[in-house]
Amino acid sequence: MDARQLEEFIDRAFPNRLTERHFDVDHVGGRRIRLTLKPQPWMERPGGSISGPTLMGLADTAAYLLVIAELGPVAAAVTSNLNIHFLRRPPADVAVTVEGELLKLGRRLALSEVRMFSGDEPEPVAYATVTYAVPSPKPESRATEP
Repeated sequence: MDARQLEEFIDRAFPNRLTERHFDVDHVGGRRIRLTLKPQPWMERPGGSISGPTLMGLADTAAYLLVIAELGPVAAAVTSNLNIHFLRRPPADVAVTVEGELLKLGRRLALSEVRMFSGDEPEPVAYATVTYAVPSPKPESRATEP
């Protein structure tokens, strides 16, 4: 799936989310993805930085989209583990760029690595590894003989 198809899938698969989608899919391909978060006032924590839950959600979203890009529109894929390290404060008024890579796609699990950057800063503000449980394919129906 390309960037436009991923955005359309998210908008269609999650119509009841609380807010509109506040990120753009800039690039997807070669098991890599790049997203850009458009910060909103509700994402700000006291002290003027983007909140940890916002960054965690962004890491989870990037990993999910990597799985979807490889497997197709499988809405049933779910997070089984997310480990994040907050490295420095991202200012609440600066866009966050997310770079993700799908490291392994197995039969049951998909492992991704996600780095987040604030503006043009070269050092990441957060680093995450995310594992997704991949839905098992449905068994083929077998015709029974009379």
